[in-house]
Amino acid sequence: MQTGNKGKVERMVGYLKHHFFVRYRSFESLSQLNRQLERWLVEEADRRVPSTVREAVVRRFARERPHLGPLPRNRFDTSYRETRHVGWDGYVDIRGNRYSIPGHLCGRMVAVRIDLDDGVRIYHGEQLVAHHRLSDPARGWVTVPGHHANLWHRTLQVERRDLSVYEGVM
Repeated sequence: MQTGNKGKVERMVGYLKHHFFVRYRSFESLSQLNRQLERWLVEEADRRVPSTVREAVVRRFARERPHLGPLPRNRFDTSYRETRHVGWDGYVDIRGNRYSIPGHLCGRMVAVRIDLDDGVRIYHGEQLVAHHRLSDPARGWVTVPGHHANLWHRTLQVERRDLSVYEGVM
């Protein structure tokens, strides 16, 4: 949106509220609302002449239509973006839960993206390193075992000795 257009966009919400919804107050279904709104747009809204352009909306659109292009095929990324520090334990805190990250990233900074459908994607640089679903904060810890397999493997490797070695200590 261009600078200075915010008021124009917000005024359109008011225009709908004070011109359409005053006349049409109840609807049996969403499809009925859409039909009434489409009819109102054609019969009234598109015929108005805004003072800023001094031309009927329907005529202005007809002139501009040949110059309009299709929207991009790729969806615009609307995810929330945050930065997090990966703890020594290989987890990051996100909205009340701790989510696992591959162990080699302990102590590093990662970028977190939370999608509108509650998908959590975690990046180190440009590389996607983890993917989770946003969970209820009561869950606490969300772990993908593969993230910490290398850490657990190193932790579980202990030296094995015959018990006779300890008899000499006592």
